[in-house]
Amino acid sequence: MPAYWIAHVTVTDPERYAQYRAATPAAIARFGGRFLARGGESDVLEGPALDRHVLIVFPDLAAARACYASAEYQAAKANRDGACIAHVVIVDGAPDA
Repeated sequence: MPAYWIAHVTVTDPERYAQYRAATPAAIARFGGRFLARGGESDVLEGPALDRHVLIVFPDLAAARACYASAEYQAAKANRDGACIAHVVIVDGAPDA
């Protein structure tokens, strides 16, 4: 069953955040993940407006968790730390997804 990373981000340091964006695709792909949404135009219908919305699908919950915990992703994430306000969750997909 697929699992998803859902991230809502407000970028505070675009230069540092760009380093994170450049470094993450390899880590995501190594665990079978792929971006379904990565920024782009969005409409906030409820709640606070945030700059970016990211949705990544993984083959399963174990792969999503392993990716986040990996040394490769954590090294990329070091570029993000202090460059944004991020809310990131990993959620198991619906059984019929």
